[in-house]
Amino acid sequence: MTDGRTASPRAPHDAPPADRRRGAVVAALMLCMALAALDGTIVATAVPQIVGDLGGLSVFSWLFSGYLLAVTVTLPVYGKLSDTFGRKPVLVAGTILFLLGSLLCAAAWNMAALIAFRVVQGLGGGALQGTVQTIAADLYPLKERPRIQARLSSVWATASIAGPVVGGLLAGYADWRWIFLINLPVGALALWMILRHLKEPARPARTAPVRIDWAGALGVFATGALLLTALVQGGVAWPWLSAPSLGLLGGAALLAAGTVVVERRAAEPMIPGWVWRRRTIAAVNLALGALGLLMVAPTVFLPTYAQSVLGLGPIAAGLVLSSWTLSWPISAAFSNRVYSRIGFRLTAVLGISGALALLLAFPLLPYPGEAWQPALLMLLLGACLGLFQLPLMVGVQSTVPYEERGTTTASVLFCRQVGQSTGAALFGAVANAVLAARLGGGDLDAVARALEAPATLTAEAADHLRRAVAAAVDYVYLGAAAAAALALLALLTLAPRRFPVLKEVSGEEGPAGDEG
Repeated sequence: MTDGRTASPRAPHDAPPADRRRGAVVAALMLCMALAALDGTIVATAVPQIVGDLGGLSVFSWLFSGYLLAVTVTLPVYGKLSDTFGRKPVLVAGTILFLLGSLLCAAAWNMAALIAFRVVQGLGGGALQGTVQTIAADLYPLKERPRIQARLSSVWATASIAGPVVGGLLAGYADWRWIFLINLPVGALALWMILRHLKEPARPARTAPVRIDWAGALGVFATGALLLTALVQGGVAWPWLSAPSLGLLGGAALLAAGTVVVERRAAEPMIPGWVWRRRTIAAVNLALGALGLLMVAPTVFLPTYAQSVLGLGPIAAGLVLSSWTLSWPISAAFSNRVYSRIGFRLTAVLGISGALALLLAFPLLPYPGEAWQPALLMLLLGACLGLFQLPLMVGVQSTVPYEERGTTTASVLFCRQVGQSTGAALFGAVANAVLAARLGGGDLDAVARALEAPATLTAEAADHLRRAVAAAVDYVYLGAAAAAALALLALLTLAPRRFPVLKEVSGEEGPAGDEG
């Protein structure tokens, strides 16, 4: 049968709580997700005030890189722990750690301390992102999961618009430290609701003692730390072919090999081998890793394009970008009507195919063009990606039992995060290479700053710079289209035509194809 076309009774360990309790749990999950979603956009707005107070202009980018690093490398660890000990203790511990990091950030006395405390925040943020998605899948049967996933997507959409506004207001009219202190009441409310309303099913008694693969966890953490540091700082703090970059990448490769050896010998590995041996999970990991890669093009480069090429102000440029956050959750919410008829894989194929066409269309926009043109493309792109991402997330979560769902969800989110880090490094290098070829040197940030002071440029020079920026962003979008093509290839060659969805039957879950 197709995904969710039958409504069989659920297995006891997947039984949802009473509706009123479930509603309170969903509200708590949305609050937890809001903490993670608002974090980056609020902090970015207050960077000038933070640097003006604490100094450290040369290293302020680590406010974001350190947080991203901590979130990414802890996702697999929290996923395994949630499968071993339950979702609730992991989410509670992660929320407390995030709030502790927020409090410490508000008390930071210099930039080094603030960066260190942002890492503490990120260690909690990894638990928030992964465990919230897992609990959402636990709460709802297959046919209803798009509803909760759409709500979580709407949190990210709202955060992308509200974050800069809230951050600007707090930084401008209060103090930048309130950007972190505001997390405390929100997180405390979420924590109280989780403790009060989230009731997990009784876990079967274990005949053997719990063995935590600390060596594997350390290997995953260290490998991810070196790899992401190389990707984030390469081409920025040092050249790509310099000793630091090569040393970090080489060290990451050696640690990855050592981690694989440790994981193969572990009784309960932190990242089990079945994550990559099962075709469905491997295909979704690769496809959503490519999604993380292609998302960098609009989120990082479109605002610069809107301001430097179209001449828009920061707020208007943000609105151009935010158009895809409006269509994404709406498309995701209605995707179940598509995949219930044609299956998970074909729905995702249609979504990524549309995204590929739209990304290829961006370089065809007229120069300089009107703001509605990229905004319309982004609106359609969000609709396509909602049709692509959510069926894959719901589908892959539905192919594993309760006790493997945390690890599976974390592996997908981990791959997407690594894709985003890779995309930021790769597309930054592409954009700067195009500018260097057209201008004889310089980078995107320097050109954008020059265009912010048009009085210092002749009309001909300004137009030359704008055309160079337009060309650089065009090539970035072509790179994003290549990432979409990789996602499409992964689905067509690796993903099975029928996702092996587990039947929701009383007492036992058995395999059932997602397409009839």
